[in-house]
Amino acid sequence: MSKEDKRIEREVFEKIESRRVKRVKDKDLFETVEEVFDRATLMALYELINRGFIRVMHGVVNAGKEARVYWAEDADGLNVAVKIYLTSTSEFKRSMLPYIEGDPRFKFAKRDVRSIIYVWARKEYANLRKAFQVGIRVPKPIAVNKNILIMDFIGDEGVPAPLLKDYIPEDVENLFREVLKFIQLLYLKAGMVHADLSEYNIMVYNDKPVIIDWGQAVILSHPMADEFLVRDINNILRFFSRIGSAVPSFEEVYLWVKGKGQL
Repeated sequence: MSKEDKRIEREVFEKIESRRVKRVKDKDLFETVEEVFDRATLMALYELINRGFIRVMHGVVNAGKEARVYWAEDADGLNVAVKIYLTSTSEFKRSMLPYIEGDPRFKFAKRDVRSIIYVWARKEYANLRKAFQVGIRVPKPIAVNKNILIMDFIGDEGVPAPLLKDYIPEDVENLFREVLKFIQLLYLKAGMVHADLSEYNIMVYNDKPVIIDWGQAVILSHPMADEFLVRDINNILRFFSRIGSAVPSFEEVYLWVKGKGQL
């Protein structure tokens, strides 16, 4: 890291976590922070701080191969989630392209790794916003800047709500019906398909489903939209059948989602 990068890092760190991000002695977390906070990300984060979207960052609540999610507070003290996509992996670019190519909203995007990741963050923000507008329970999107997405924090006091794969609410049948309704709302009202829906991308908060991870969602004109819809429906039916719920047939759900039948 150059002297200039270190200066920028120091300025950002002094602005957050009581005007300073605490240096973490844990080796793994320190390496995670170093991996995420390259110079461009620091500058994007600095801008979001100055605009009041972030006042305090408390730490990582989820660390995946593609992104880190931080629990933070905004200028009003409200909990937010700060999702920072990694810009250091070309493998992620290859996995993103099938969901970007064919989407006219992003057809002029450059194809270098960093540009693709910036597009991915904007795409997730746009998809979240559309889903939220039609009444699907999602983290409300707040802001996006380069590879950083800010949204509502789903959980309490820095503890994220569990994923459906880890927590089955007592009224699982009602949750199942809500998930199916969200798939239909997304298709008929938003004109989109989530494209990666499963028990791994559904949080359960106050025993209600919250759909997360929207970067891969596509509009219906995407050439693979129907293939993605089939996969989403099959994933949901497979999971709820496995935990003992009575599920309709795939054909019934598929036609109902498209407004062509009843459940």
